[in-house]
Amino acid sequence: MKTAVMYGAGNIGRGFIGQVLHDSGYEVAFIDVNMPVVEALNERKAYTQLIVDENGTREVVIDNVRAVDGRVLDNVADEIANCEVMATSVGAKVLRFIAPNIAEGIRRRAAAGRAPVNILICENLMDAAEYLHGLLDPCFAEDEKHLLEATGLVEVVIGRMVPSMSPEMQAGDITRIAVEPYCELPANKDCFKGEIPYVKYMIPFSPFAFFEERKLYIHNMGHAVCAYFGYLKGYNYICEAIADPEIYEKTSSAMLNSARAISKHYGVDAKTLEDHVKELLHRFTNKGLGDTVTRVGQDPMRKLMPKDRLIGAINRCHSENENCDGILRAVAAALKFDVATDNTAPELQKQLAEKGAEAFLTEYTGLGAEDVAKIVAYYNE
Repeated sequence: MKTAVMYGAGNIGRGFIGQVLHDSGYEVAFIDVNMPVVEALNERKAYTQLIVDENGTREVVIDNVRAVDGRVLDNVADEIANCEVMATSVGAKVLRFIAPNIAEGIRRRAAAGRAPVNILICENLMDAAEYLHGLLDPCFAEDEKHLLEATGLVEVVIGRMVPSMSPEMQAGDITRIAVEPYCELPANKDCFKGEIPYVKYMIPFSPFAFFEERKLYIHNMGHAVCAYFGYLKGYNYICEAIADPEIYEKTSSAMLNSARAISKHYGVDAKTLEDHVKELLHRFTNKGLGDTVTRVGQDPMRKLMPKDRLIGAINRCHSENENCDGILRAVAAALKFDVATDNTAPELQKQLAEKGAEAFLTEYTGLGAEDVAKIVAYYNE
């Protein structure tokens, strides 16, 4: 049987891409450094997915899997050298640590006379192919650079929501994972090298930037908007927040602002994207996922960066002369996210206290004076 390598056995690795590769007929070899997960996968040769929606929960067993200790370079490189297709889902900050392992696997493929591999980059990262290429390039000598250029570094968009699993949800099984039914995998058609491998649910598409913006500026942005307004009203879960009519209206307003701008920019039918917004709003109501407001809203400093989900969506609206008041209002809510245990919320509050909202927004987001004034007015409310 043909093998697929899944570099990363975390939430997306097990919760989505591992299943996609399994359903495509591959034996899935997970590579990870979490030894309890590696040992459990090797013991069972399978793991359990819980598919949760408004109709309840059903269990699906993902079998024909195994795991490899990511600390053993020889084993990792051999897996990459012999697979049919590969994917990564390790987190953008971890990619630089695994780049030498990937490079050695590519090198061994060539030495064995195998065709170059296509690598699906399943990271929450814009320009992922360019970023990974930059990490891999120094790993090859000058006379080896052609090996990297022959390798497909393929950007994909992850739309499925997979929450963090609590010990209660795991029910004693560290590999158990809860997911929503949504199963669509857009991929950058222009990044593949050679024949596009068969991967079920994958949608090769060009121009891929459309799907990237749809994910970041509609899905991710709307999710964050719901979280920030939910936090202000004291809700614990996303499904509770979106059930509040006021939060539903504010979240929908922001998402539609962005959807209409993206529709204009890419020449995509507006109704198609408006229907996508309705579908997402419905998906946010999924109680079975147990997704929390604090998890979705976490790291507000990153989410307020110029190209990220909130400010990036505002800039797209401006480029198409579309109204963005719904998103501006959401930025004001993001400034109120004050969770002491969060990665950057304390730093955000510190900068707001030292500089004031107007100066912080002008300096950090790069927004113009009119946008900043509107956000500050909402913030002061």
